[in-house]
Amino acid sequence: MKIPGNFFLVGLMGAGKTTVGRALARATGKTFYDSDHEIEARTGVRIPTIFELEGETGFRGREHDVIAELVAMKDIVLATGGGAVLNPENRANLRRGGFVIYLRASVDDLYLRTAHDKNRPLLQTANPKQRLAELFEARDPLYREVADLVVDTSRQTVQHLTHQLLQQLEQKAYAHRQA
Repeated sequence: MKIPGNFFLVGLMGAGKTTVGRALARATGKTFYDSDHEIEARTGVRIPTIFELEGETGFRGREHDVIAELVAMKDIVLATGGGAVLNPENRANLRRGGFVIYLRASVDDLYLRTAHDKNRPLLQTANPKQRLAELFEARDPLYREVADLVVDTSRQTVQHLTHQLLQQLEQKAYAHRQA
C-alpha cells in the first residue's frame, strides 16, 4: 500500500520504534532506517562505546548530523533514538521532513521491554525504572510537541499496531489530498 511521504517514529527506548518501523516500512514499500543503527554503522562501534568515549554530548552531535541527513531523503520510515527530540533542530527537521508518529508506552511497559538490555547507556543505573520515569516525564511533552499522531503501544501486537497506523495514515493522506 503506497502512502506518500516520510514517516518518523519518536518515543522512549522500548516503545517499539524499530520493530514497528520495520513493519510499517514493509507494509508501505518504504526504506527503513534506524538513526542509532546508522550511527553505529558509520562509527563502527556500539552506542554505549560512543557514550563512554564522547559522553552524551558527543553522541547527540552525531545523532543530529545523521537525522538531518536522513530526514532529507524520500519515501523512508525512520526510527529515531529516544533522545533525538531533545535537540530543537531535530524536532524542526522531523516536523518539516515528514509525518511524525509518537509511539507511547507506560513506564512499566518500557521497563519490562528494556530491563535486560545492556545496550542502553542511560539505563545503566542502580534504579533503571526510576530513570525511565524521569526520562518519560522530561521527554513526553517534547514527543507530543513534534507528533502528528500519538499511538499507545501498550498491550498491542506489532501487527495490530501496524494495521492501526496504516488506517490512520491512509485517512491523513486522503484528507490531505482533499484539502
